[in-house]
Amino acid sequence: MAAATEVQFPKLRPIDVHPIARGGQVYLLLRDPLQLTDKAVTIPQQWAPVLALCDGTRDSHALSAALGIRFGLRVQPGVLEQLLAAFDEALLLEGERFAHVRARALAEYRQAPYRPMALAGRSYPADADELRRLLDNYLAAVDDAPAVLGHVRGLVSPHIDYQRGGQTYARVWKGAREAVRQADLAVLLGTDHLGSSSLLTLTRQSYSTPFGVLPTAREVVDGLAQALGPEAAFGGELHHRSEHSIELAAVWLHYVRDGQSCELVPILCSSFDRFVQGQARPEHDPDINVLVETLGQALVGRRAIVVAAADLSHVGPAFGGRPVDMMGRAQLQAADEELIERICAGDAQGFFAAIKREEDRRNVCGLPPIYLTMRLLNPIQGEHVAYERCPADQNGTSWVSVCGVLFGET
Repeated sequence: MAAATEVQFPKLRPIDVHPIARGGQVYLLLRDPLQLTDKAVTIPQQWAPVLALCDGTRDSHALSAALGIRFGLRVQPGVLEQLLAAFDEALLLEGERFAHVRARALAEYRQAPYRPMALAGRSYPADADELRRLLDNYLAAVDDAPAVLGHVRGLVSPHIDYQRGGQTYARVWKGAREAVRQADLAVLLGTDHLGSSSLLTLTRQSYSTPFGVLPTAREVVDGLAQALGPEAAFGGELHHRSEHSIELAAVWLHYVRDGQSCELVPILCSSFDRFVQGQARPEHDPDINVLVETLGQALVGRRAIVVAAADLSHVGPAFGGRPVDMMGRAQLQAADEELIERICAGDAQGFFAAIKREEDRRNVCGLPPIYLTMRLLNPIQGEHVAYERCPADQNGTSWVSVCGVLFGET
Protein backbone atom coordinates (compact mmCIF):
# COMPACT_ATOMS: atom_id res chain seq x y z
CA MET A 1 0.00 0.00 0.00
CA ALA A 2 1.37 3.42 -0.95
CA ALA A 3 2.29 5.74 1.87
CA ALA A 4 -0.09 8.63 2.59
CA THR A 5 0.93 11.84 0.89
CA GLU A 6 1.33 14.90 3.06
CA VAL A 7 -0.93 17.77 2.05
CA GLN A 8 0.70 21.04 1.18
CA PHE A 9 -0.56 23.95 3.24
CA PRO A 10 -2.18 26.86 1.43
CA LYS A 11 -0.28 30.07 0.86
CA LEU A 12 -0.47 32.82 3.43
CA ARG A 13 -2.39 35.86 2.21
CA PRO A 14 -1.08 39.43 2.65
CA ILE A 15 -2.03 40.13 6.27
CA ASP A 16 -1.82 42.81 8.93
CA VAL A 17 0.96 42.13 11.47
CA HIS A 18 1.14 44.15 14.70
CA PRO A 19 3.73 43.58 17.46
CA ILE A 20 2.27 43.58 20.97
CA ALA A 21 3.89 43.28 24.39
CA ARG A 22 2.52 40.77 26.85
CA GLY A 23 4.11 39.55 30.08
CA GLY A 24 7.50 40.99 29.16
CA GLN A 25 7.54 39.23 25.79
CA VAL A 26 6.77 40.43 22.26
CA TYR A 27 4.11 38.70 20.20
CA LEU A 28 2.76 39.24 16.69
CA LEU A 29 -0.95 39.86 16.27
CA LEU A 30 -2.09 38.64 12.84
CA ARG A 31 -5.34 39.89 11.26
CA ASP A 32 -7.17 39.81 7.95
CA PRO A 33 -6.72 43.29 6.39
CA LEU A 34 -10.08 43.02 4.59
CA GLN A 35 -11.76 42.77 8.00
CA LEU A 36 -13.91 39.86 6.88
CA THR A 37 -13.70 38.37 10.37
CA ASP A 38 -13.00 39.60 13.89
CA LYS A 39 -10.84 36.56 14.59
CA ALA A 40 -7.07 36.99 14.96
CA VAL A 41 -4.03 34.85 15.71
CA THR A 42 -1.20 35.69 18.11
CA ILE A 43 2.21 34.03 17.79
CA PRO A 44 5.55 34.56 19.59
CA GLN A 45 7.74 37.01 17.70
CA GLN A 46 10.44 34.35 17.26
CA TRP A 47 7.95 32.36 15.16
CA ALA A 48 7.89 35.09 12.50
CA PRO A 49 9.78 32.84 9.99
CA VAL A 50 6.65 30.67 9.84
CA LEU A 51 4.97 33.52 7.97
CA ALA A 52 7.72 33.69 5.35
CA LEU A 53 7.70 29.92 4.78
CA CYS A 54 3.92 29.58 4.35
CA ASP A 55 4.17 29.95 0.58
CA GLY A 56 2.01 27.00 -0.50
CA THR A 57 4.93 24.71 -1.33
CA ARG A 58 5.35 22.79 1.97
CA ASP A 59 3.49 20.30 4.13
CA SER A 60 3.81 20.31 7.93
CA HIS A 61 6.92 18.11 8.02
CA ALA A 62 8.73 20.14 5.32
CA LEU A 63 7.79 23.35 7.10
CA SER A 64 9.06 22.00 10.44
CA ALA A 65 12.32 20.91 8.83
CA ALA A 66 12.84 24.27 7.10
CA LEU A 67 12.29 26.14 10.36
CA GLY A 68 14.87 23.98 12.12
CA ILE A 69 17.52 24.06 9.39
CA ARG A 70 17.22 27.69 8.30
CA PHE A 71 16.23 29.42 11.55
CA GLY A 72 17.09 27.03 14.37
CA LEU A 73 13.41 26.89 15.38
CA ARG A 74 12.09 23.59 16.69
CA VAL A 75 8.33 23.44 16.07
CA GLN A 76 6.74 20.00 15.78
CA PRO A 77 4.56 19.24 12.74
CA GLY A 78 1.54 18.69 14.99
CA VAL A 79 1.90 22.17 16.48
CA LEU A 80 2.24 23.66 13.00
CA GLU A 81 -0.92 21.87 11.87
CA GLN A 82 -2.82 23.42 14.78
CA LEU A 83 -1.35 26.83 14.03
CA LEU A 84 -2.22 26.68 10.35
CA ALA A 85 -5.75 25.55 11.21
CA ALA A 86 -6.02 28.71 13.31
CA PHE A 87 -4.66 30.72 10.37
CA ASP A 88 -7.37 29.26 8.15
CA GLU A 89 -10.09 29.99 10.71
CA ALA A 90 -8.92 33.64 10.85
CA LEU A 91 -8.97 33.86 7.01
CA LEU A 92 -5.22 34.36 6.77
CA LEU A 93 -4.71 31.61 4.20
CA GLU A 94 -5.71 31.35 0.57
CA GLY A 95 -8.20 28.56 0.05
CA GLU A 96 -11.86 27.60 0.04
CA ARG A 97 -12.79 29.19 3.36
CA PHE A 98 -11.37 32.59 2.43
CA ALA A 99 -12.76 32.45 -1.11
CA HIS A 100 -16.26 31.65 0.18
CA VAL A 101 -16.30 34.41 2.81
CA ARG A 102 -14.83 36.94 0.39
CA ALA A 103 -17.43 36.14 -2.29
CA ARG A 104 -20.25 36.51 0.21
CA ALA A 105 -18.89 39.85 1.47
CA LEU A 106 -18.46 41.17 -2.07
CA ALA A 107 -22.04 40.22 -2.95
CA GLU A 108 -23.34 41.99 0.17
CA TYR A 109 -21.26 45.08 -0.65
CA ARG A 110 -22.55 45.27 -4.21
CA GLN A 111 -26.19 44.63 -3.25
CA ALA A 112 -26.27 47.31 -0.56
CA PRO A 113 -28.01 50.60 -1.49
CA TYR A 114 -24.70 52.41 -0.98
CA ARG A 115 -21.25 51.94 0.54
CA PRO A 116 -21.65 52.30 4.33
CA MET A 117 -19.30 54.71 6.07
CA ALA A 118 -16.36 52.85 7.60
CA LEU A 119 -15.09 55.66 9.86
CA ALA A 120 -18.22 57.51 11.00
CA GLY A 121 -18.39 57.58 14.78
CA ARG A 122 -14.70 56.77 15.04
CA SER A 123 -12.63 59.20 12.97
CA TYR A 124 -15.38 61.80 12.61
CA PRO A 125 -18.91 62.32 14.00
CA ALA A 126 -21.66 60.22 12.46
CA ASP A 127 -24.23 62.94 13.18
CA ALA A 128 -24.43 65.46 10.32
CA ASP A 129 -24.93 68.52 12.57
CA GLU A 130 -22.07 67.55 14.86
CA LEU A 131 -19.81 66.87 11.88
CA ARG A 132 -20.75 70.20 10.30
CA ARG A 133 -19.81 72.04 13.49
CA LEU A 134 -16.47 70.25 13.60
CA LEU A 135 -15.60 71.12 10.01
CA ASP A 136 -16.91 74.67 10.48
CA ASN A 137 -14.38 75.10 13.29
CA TYR A 138 -11.55 73.85 11.09
CA LEU A 139 -12.47 76.36 8.37
CA ALA A 140 -12.85 79.24 10.82
CA ALA A 141 -9.35 78.64 12.16
CA VAL A 142 -7.55 79.13 8.83
CA ASP A 143 -7.09 82.09 6.50
CA ASP A 144 -8.36 82.03 2.94
CA ALA A 145 -6.06 80.10 0.61
CA PRO A 146 -4.20 82.09 -2.05
CA ALA A 147 -5.95 82.37 -5.39
CA VAL A 148 -4.64 80.10 -8.13
CA LEU A 149 -4.21 81.07 -11.73
CA GLY A 150 -7.56 80.41 -13.41
CA HIS A 151 -10.39 78.12 -12.36
CA VAL A 152 -9.56 75.39 -9.82
CA ARG A 153 -9.61 72.04 -11.63
CA GLY A 154 -8.23 69.79 -8.92
CA LEU A 155 -6.54 69.53 -5.56
CA VAL A 156 -4.28 67.43 -3.36
CA SER A 157 -5.99 66.77 -0.02
CA PRO A 158 -4.69 64.56 2.83
CA HIS A 159 -6.19 61.27 3.86
CA ILE A 160 -4.78 61.35 7.39
CA ASP A 161 -7.34 61.68 10.20
CA TYR A 162 -8.97 65.07 10.65
CA GLN A 163 -7.58 65.48 14.16
CA ARG A 164 -4.01 65.65 12.87
CA GLY A 165 -4.50 67.03 9.37
CA GLY A 166 -7.44 69.35 10.00
CA GLN A 167 -5.60 72.57 9.17
CA THR A 168 -4.44 71.25 5.80
CA TYR A 169 -7.87 69.86 4.95
CA ALA A 170 -9.44 73.21 5.82
CA ARG A 171 -7.06 75.36 3.80
CA VAL A 172 -7.19 73.29 0.62
CA TRP A 173 -10.97 72.71 0.65
CA LYS A 174 -11.61 76.35 1.54
CA GLY A 175 -9.49 77.41 -1.43
CA ALA A 176 -11.35 75.01 -3.75
CA ARG A 177 -14.81 75.82 -2.36
CA GLU A 178 -16.28 77.64 -5.38
CA ALA A 179 -15.05 75.08 -7.90
CA VAL A 180 -16.30 72.21 -5.71
CA ARG A 181 -19.73 73.81 -5.39
CA GLN A 182 -19.99 74.31 -9.16
CA ALA A 183 -18.82 70.79 -10.03
CA ASP A 184 -21.22 68.24 -11.48
CA LEU A 185 -18.63 65.44 -11.31
CA ALA A 186 -15.86 64.68 -8.84
CA VAL A 187 -13.06 62.19 -9.54
CA LEU A 188 -11.63 60.94 -6.24
CA LEU A 189 -8.27 59.17 -6.59
CA GLY A 190 -7.29 57.60 -3.27
CA THR A 191 -4.42 55.44 -2.03
CA ASP A 192 -5.28 51.73 -1.80
CA HIS A 193 -3.48 50.84 1.44
CA LEU A 194 -4.36 47.16 1.07
CA GLY A 195 -2.60 46.96 -2.27
CA SER A 196 -3.82 45.08 -5.31
CA SER A 197 -2.47 43.20 -8.29
CA SER A 198 -4.15 45.90 -10.40
CA LEU A 199 -2.93 49.48 -10.36
CA LEU A 200 -6.48 50.84 -10.41
CA THR A 201 -9.60 49.56 -8.67
CA LEU A 202 -13.10 50.79 -9.52
CA THR A 203 -16.51 50.35 -7.94
CA ARG A 204 -20.05 51.00 -9.10
CA GLN A 205 -21.16 51.48 -5.52
CA SER A 206 -22.12 54.98 -4.33
CA TYR A 207 -20.42 56.55 -1.31
CA SER A 208 -22.43 57.66 1.71
CA THR A 209 -21.50 60.42 4.16
CA PRO A 210 -23.37 61.80 7.18
CA PHE A 211 -24.83 64.39 4.76
CA GLY A 212 -26.39 61.79 2.44
CA VAL A 213 -25.27 59.77 -0.59
CA LEU A 214 -22.90 60.80 -3.38
CA PRO A 215 -23.95 58.71 -6.42
CA THR A 216 -21.26 57.06 -8.48
CA ALA A 217 -21.23 58.02 -12.18
CA ARG A 218 -21.87 54.51 -13.46
CA GLU A 219 -21.59 55.39 -17.13
CA VAL A 220 -18.09 56.76 -16.55
CA VAL A 221 -17.11 53.77 -14.40
CA ASP A 222 -18.48 51.33 -16.97
CA GLY A 223 -16.52 53.06 -19.72
CA LEU A 224 -13.32 52.78 -17.70
CA ALA A 225 -14.05 49.14 -16.86
CA GLN A 226 -14.57 48.30 -20.52
CA ALA A 227 -11.25 49.95 -21.41
CA LEU A 228 -9.29 48.37 -18.54
CA GLY A 229 -10.99 44.98 -18.55
CA PRO A 230 -13.40 43.83 -15.80
CA GLU A 231 -10.89 41.76 -13.84
CA ALA A 232 -8.35 44.57 -13.68
CA ALA A 233 -11.05 47.10 -12.86
CA PHE A 234 -12.98 45.20 -10.18
CA GLY A 235 -10.63 42.45 -8.92
CA GLY A 236 -9.91 44.40 -5.72
CA GLU A 237 -13.32 46.09 -5.43
CA LEU A 238 -13.85 44.90 -1.87
CA HIS A 239 -10.98 47.19 -0.82
CA HIS A 240 -13.38 50.11 -1.25
CA ARG A 241 -15.43 48.77 1.67
CA SER A 242 -12.89 49.65 4.36
CA GLU A 243 -10.40 52.01 2.65
CA HIS A 244 -10.39 55.43 4.33
CA SER A 245 -8.64 57.58 1.71
CA ILE A 246 -11.63 58.24 -0.56
CA GLU A 247 -14.10 58.34 2.33
CA LEU A 248 -12.31 61.19 4.14
CA ALA A 249 -12.20 63.25 0.93
CA ALA A 250 -15.84 62.49 0.11
CA VAL A 251 -16.94 63.83 3.50
CA TRP A 252 -15.20 67.17 2.87
CA LEU A 253 -16.55 67.31 -0.67
CA HIS A 254 -20.12 66.79 0.54
CA TYR A 255 -19.68 69.30 3.37
CA VAL A 256 -18.28 72.04 1.12
CA ARG A 257 -21.27 71.51 -1.20
CA ASP A 258 -23.61 72.13 1.75
CA GLY A 259 -24.93 68.59 1.50
CA GLN A 260 -25.78 68.83 -2.22
CA SER A 261 -24.80 65.69 -4.09
CA CYS A 262 -22.80 65.38 -7.29
CA GLU A 263 -21.64 62.36 -9.23
CA LEU A 264 -18.44 60.60 -8.16
CA VAL A 265 -15.83 58.49 -9.88
CA PRO A 266 -14.05 56.77 -6.95
CA ILE A 267 -10.77 55.11 -7.93
CA LEU A 268 -8.36 53.35 -5.59
CA CYS A 269 -4.72 53.48 -6.70
CA SER A 270 -2.37 50.67 -5.76
CA SER A 271 1.36 50.80 -5.11
CA PHE A 272 3.89 52.03 -7.68
CA ASP A 273 6.56 49.67 -6.29
CA ARG A 274 6.87 47.95 -9.66
CA PHE A 275 8.01 51.28 -11.12
CA VAL A 276 10.07 52.49 -8.16
CA GLN A 277 12.01 49.24 -7.75
CA GLY A 278 12.05 48.03 -11.36
CA GLN A 279 12.80 49.34 -14.82
CA ALA A 280 9.20 49.87 -15.93
CA ARG A 281 7.99 53.47 -16.04
CA PRO A 282 4.48 54.68 -15.25
CA GLU A 283 4.23 56.86 -18.36
CA HIS A 284 4.52 53.68 -20.44
CA ASP A 285 2.05 51.58 -18.43
CA PRO A 286 -0.98 50.64 -20.56
CA ASP A 287 -3.51 50.77 -17.69
CA ILE A 288 -2.38 54.23 -16.63
CA ASN A 289 -2.50 55.49 -20.20
CA VAL A 290 -5.96 53.96 -20.70
CA LEU A 291 -7.18 55.68 -17.53
CA VAL A 292 -5.78 59.06 -18.56
CA GLU A 293 -7.19 58.84 -22.10
CA THR A 294 -10.60 57.32 -21.28
CA LEU A 295 -11.32 59.38 -18.16
CA GLY A 296 -9.97 62.52 -19.81
CA GLN A 297 -12.50 62.09 -22.62
CA ALA A 298 -15.31 61.53 -20.09
CA LEU A 299 -14.49 64.85 -18.39
CA VAL A 300 -14.88 66.87 -21.58
CA GLY A 301 -17.91 69.13 -21.26
CA ARG A 302 -18.31 68.40 -17.55
CA ARG A 303 -17.73 70.78 -14.65
CA ALA A 304 -15.33 68.30 -13.09
CA ILE A 305 -13.05 68.51 -10.06
CA VAL A 306 -10.24 65.94 -9.59
CA VAL A 307 -9.06 65.14 -6.06
CA ALA A 308 -5.90 63.29 -5.06
CA ALA A 309 -6.64 61.99 -1.55
CA ALA A 310 -3.00 61.54 -0.64
CA ASP A 311 -0.47 61.90 2.16
CA LEU A 312 3.26 62.39 1.61
CA SER A 313 6.07 60.83 3.68
CA HIS A 314 5.83 58.20 6.43
CA VAL A 315 9.07 57.98 8.46
CA GLY A 316 10.28 56.64 11.78
CA PRO A 317 9.88 53.42 13.83
CA ALA A 318 6.11 53.28 13.23
CA PHE A 319 6.92 52.61 9.57
CA GLY A 320 9.97 50.38 10.04
CA GLY A 321 12.54 53.20 10.02
CA ARG A 322 14.91 54.85 12.47
CA PRO A 323 13.75 57.44 15.02
CA VAL A 324 13.46 60.91 13.47
CA ASP A 325 15.13 63.69 15.49
CA MET A 326 15.06 67.45 14.93
CA MET A 327 17.61 67.22 12.14
CA GLY A 328 15.64 64.39 10.57
CA ARG A 329 12.46 66.48 10.62
CA ALA A 330 14.27 69.31 8.84
CA GLN A 331 15.54 66.86 6.21
CA LEU A 332 12.05 65.45 5.86
CA GLN A 333 10.61 68.89 5.16
CA ALA A 334 13.35 69.69 2.64
CA ALA A 335 12.62 66.45 0.75
CA ASP A 336 8.89 67.13 0.86
CA GLU A 337 9.41 70.65 -0.45
CA GLU A 338 11.15 69.22 -3.53
CA LEU A 339 8.12 66.99 -4.15
CA ILE A 340 5.68 69.86 -3.62
CA GLU A 341 7.65 71.99 -6.07
CA ARG A 342 7.27 69.25 -8.69
CA ILE A 343 3.57 68.95 -7.91
CA CYS A 344 2.99 72.69 -8.28
CA ALA A 345 4.82 72.62 -11.61
CA GLY A 346 2.44 69.88 -12.80
CA ASP A 347 5.55 67.78 -13.44
CA ALA A 348 4.31 64.21 -13.02
CA GLN A 349 7.48 62.60 -14.36
CA GLY A 350 9.73 64.80 -12.20
CA PHE A 351 7.61 64.02 -9.13
CA PHE A 352 7.94 60.28 -9.76
CA ALA A 353 11.66 60.56 -10.57
CA ALA A 354 12.40 62.34 -7.27
CA ILE A 355 10.79 59.48 -5.34
CA LYS A 356 12.40 56.76 -7.45
CA ARG A 357 15.84 58.35 -6.99
CA GLU A 358 15.62 57.57 -3.27
CA GLU A 359 13.83 54.24 -3.85
CA ASP A 360 10.87 55.72 -1.95
CA ARG A 361 12.72 55.46 1.35
CA ARG A 362 10.32 58.01 2.87
CA ASN A 363 7.28 55.87 2.00
CA VAL A 364 5.28 58.42 0.01
CA CYS A 365 1.93 56.61 -0.03
CA GLY A 366 0.32 59.41 -2.06
CA LEU A 367 2.57 58.81 -5.07
CA PRO A 368 -0.03 57.00 -7.25
CA PRO A 369 -3.04 59.35 -6.79
CA ILE A 370 -0.94 62.53 -7.04
CA TYR A 371 0.87 61.29 -10.16
CA LEU A 372 -2.40 60.25 -11.81
CA THR A 373 -4.08 63.55 -10.96
CA MET A 374 -1.27 65.48 -12.64
CA ARG A 375 -1.40 63.23 -15.69
CA LEU A 376 -5.16 63.56 -15.94
CA LEU A 377 -5.22 67.36 -15.62
CA ASN A 378 -2.09 68.09 -17.69
CA PRO A 379 -1.26 70.88 -18.36
CA ILE A 380 -1.82 72.46 -14.94
CA GLN A 381 -0.23 74.81 -12.44
CA GLY A 382 -0.47 74.28 -8.70
CA GLU A 383 -0.57 76.57 -5.70
CA HIS A 384 0.88 75.21 -2.44
CA VAL A 385 -1.51 76.23 0.35
CA ALA A 386 -0.64 74.02 3.35
CA TYR A 387 1.95 71.65 4.82
CA GLU A 388 2.06 69.76 8.13
CA ARG A 389 4.23 67.12 9.79
CA CYS A 390 1.93 64.99 11.91
CA PRO A 391 3.17 62.80 14.80
CA ALA A 392 2.72 59.07 14.29
CA ASP A 393 3.87 57.70 17.65
CA GLN A 394 3.80 58.73 21.30
CA ASN A 395 7.56 59.35 21.40
CA GLY A 396 7.67 62.00 18.68
CA THR A 397 10.03 59.88 16.57
CA SER A 398 7.66 58.91 13.73
CA TRP A 399 5.98 61.37 11.39
CA VAL A 400 3.51 61.59 8.52
CA SER A 401 3.71 64.66 6.29
CA VAL A 402 0.75 66.06 4.37
CA CYS A 403 0.24 68.96 1.98
CA GLY A 404 -2.54 70.89 0.32
CA VAL A 405 -2.25 71.96 -3.33
CA LEU A 406 -4.80 73.66 -5.60
CA PHE A 407 -4.51 73.06 -9.34
CA GLY A 408 -5.58 75.71 -11.84
CA GLU A 409 -5.13 76.50 -15.50
CA THR A 410 -1.62 77.14 -16.79
